[in-house]
Amino acid sequence: MTTKNLLVELFVEELPPKALRTLGEAFAGVLFEKLQAQGLTGNDAQLTAFASPRRLAAHVTDVRAQAFDKAVSQKLMPVAVGLDAAGQATPALLKKLQALGVGAQAVAGLRRAVDGKAEALFLERTEQGATLAEGLQAALLDAIAKLPIPKVMSYQLESGCELPGWSSVSFVRPAHGLVALHGADVVPVQALGLQAGRDTHGHRFEARVDPVVLRSADSYAQQLADDGAVIASFEARRAEIVRQLAAAALKAGGSEGGKSHAALQPIHDDALLDEVTALVERPNVLVCAFEPQFLEVPQECLILTMKANQKYFPLLDAKGKLTHQFLVVSNITPLDASAVIQGNERVVRPRLADAKFFFDQDRKKTLASRVEQLGKVVYHNKLGTQGERVLRVMHIARAIAERLGGAGLAAQATQAAQLAKADLVTDMVGEFPELQGTMGRYYALHDGLDPAVADAIEDHYKPRFAGDALPRNAVGTVVALADKLETLVGMFGVGNLPTGDRDPFALRRHALGVIRMLIEKSLDLGLMQLVDIASAAFDQSAQGEAKQAGDKAEFDFGWHLDAPGADAISTFIYDRLTGTLREQGYGAQEVDAVVSQRPQRLADVPKRLDAVRAFAALSEAPALAAANKRISNILKKAPEVDPHVSELLLKAPAEAALFAAMNQIVPQANAQFEAGDYTASLQTLAALREPVDAFFDGVMVNAEELDLRLNRLGLLKRLHDAMNRVADLSRLVAAP
Repeated sequence: MTTKNLLVELFVEELPPKALRTLGEAFAGVLFEKLQAQGLTGNDAQLTAFASPRRLAAHVTDVRAQAFDKAVSQKLMPVAVGLDAAGQATPALLKKLQALGVGAQAVAGLRRAVDGKAEALFLERTEQGATLAEGLQAALLDAIAKLPIPKVMSYQLESGCELPGWSSVSFVRPAHGLVALHGADVVPVQALGLQAGRDTHGHRFEARVDPVVLRSADSYAQQLADDGAVIASFEARRAEIVRQLAAAALKAGGSEGGKSHAALQPIHDDALLDEVTALVERPNVLVCAFEPQFLEVPQECLILTMKANQKYFPLLDAKGKLTHQFLVVSNITPLDASAVIQGNERVVRPRLADAKFFFDQDRKKTLASRVEQLGKVVYHNKLGTQGERVLRVMHIARAIAERLGGAGLAAQATQAAQLAKADLVTDMVGEFPELQGTMGRYYALHDGLDPAVADAIEDHYKPRFAGDALPRNAVGTVVALADKLETLVGMFGVGNLPTGDRDPFALRRHALGVIRMLIEKSLDLGLMQLVDIASAAFDQSAQGEAKQAGDKAEFDFGWHLDAPGADAISTFIYDRLTGTLREQGYGAQEVDAVVSQRPQRLADVPKRLDAVRAFAALSEAPALAAANKRISNILKKAPEVDPHVSELLLKAPAEAALFAAMNQIVPQANAQFEAGDYTASLQTLAALREPVDAFFDGVMVNAEELDLRLNRLGLLKRLHDAMNRVADLSRLVAAP
């Protein structure tokens, strides 16, 4: 059967730009899968998705006009139900065949086969393959129904449709055209009140002809480019924007002899690039500029307003510093672009003027003078205001800093924690919430504060996402830990826990941030110690201590995180640790062996994992891991075992030999453990394999004599404690 290529296009009003790429991929993908499932595509069929601001389309190669017929075997019923004792069809079987459109003559051709425990009757027949019109109709409706649209529009059908003005449809945007071409032939399908044809439309203003009458499925992209002034492919349009941005940046930097003497680069932002690609049909990048005086404003403010509000690409110099030039991706290509350039420059000027005004106004007050205003900003209805939260973060930061760096670090961390949220009540952050922390740093430097404190004000939000940088100094690390721990303890305390698909307070991100700082900064802090410090910040005593530090606000929480709550927080953090370690490539058994011990100093976890991996490679490892699991099972049945061992009760030679070996080996392994050499500690313990094997071969642990039994259990308890300081070795036993 010969095949042709297929083109399907939905022509609509402007689609949501942030969703266009996903919509295009989903529409084409579902259409292709549905055609494949119906046997309408060949083995080598290829899919090409198209998406522009006003169209979703798919091009599929190697598409049949009709699918091949296929043999179908349909189970009818058990033989005992369908045939009587004489082998004749029962009324139930005849009724079933009639419902399937088959006469009684088909009884003789039914196949009998065992199905489960009983023999059943099967009807064998050939099912005619679907025609392309039938299959495409089903595929098109399915593709439309499965588009990931968060909110649809309902609109009335246009005149010329059946019952115009009386019928309405729902879609992401009103649809105005449908194309379905199999080769050069129109496939008679319909959707959204539209009948398929071969006419589409190009650029609103620059199309050479309108409508664009498509000759065939394969001429789609070229005809749209030539006659419609549209680059239909999202990826091709995106690549063209990237090319033009680079060329325009070179031009903006100036060139002499073909070489740039002032290298400029457009800001790299994939999300912005995708959004702009979804806003234009044929891009035209232009160089614009604003007055250099605006560069007095922090560049983060200018970049944000140009990107978020205007969809411009700021230009940076070789050092990453913002210049007064920027790039605009226009959707029109006039012979004289000066009017477009001037229009964009005129539009951006008030935005930048607003940013400069906010910056100038904010600097008239110090950050410290704004702290009192935080008492009027609600943080959470059960946890009080931002002012109350600041006091808790101060308490936590001071306690952590005292343990890490003494009084000097504690003073800086307390000051940074007190000022960390003050920029929330500035005009700039009120207009651009994304700049919280960033503006706090600028205002702190303007106030003459220590740069370490200023950096900490910005960095206390870090890491904000996976792969984000950690705070740059010790002060920032302390305040970032304090801020995240306060959030975790507070939200757990009032029951705002994340669910499978919801985490409105970003508790998972906060937990991962705590984990990363403790490990990557190699901080000598215990996890439960930190949770206890944070919990104490919610006590009335902590609030009183904070008030004595000079804050004027009045607080009365009377709230304290109980022990079960603290355990729930640590479990939550260890769960996040398990997940992130597995993502880093550590094996599930290795991770479980280490994390199940709940090591308090998370900075040691990578070394413990490396030690476990090295131990697992030893020839003694499988036997010792199995023995350790056996010991664990024995001790579970006797949970109150005293690890004291009496040499006088060591009757069997094997238990005496094990005791002697442990006295020689365990102190050495413990010393290595205390020195942080976990690999050497486990390798030293590997020498216990032979005496351990001999013990289980020659000693009955559960002896009838109580004193012997308790002594042997104590010996195993001592062995178990010694072998599991680095990790729970029993977790290394392969599942049966």
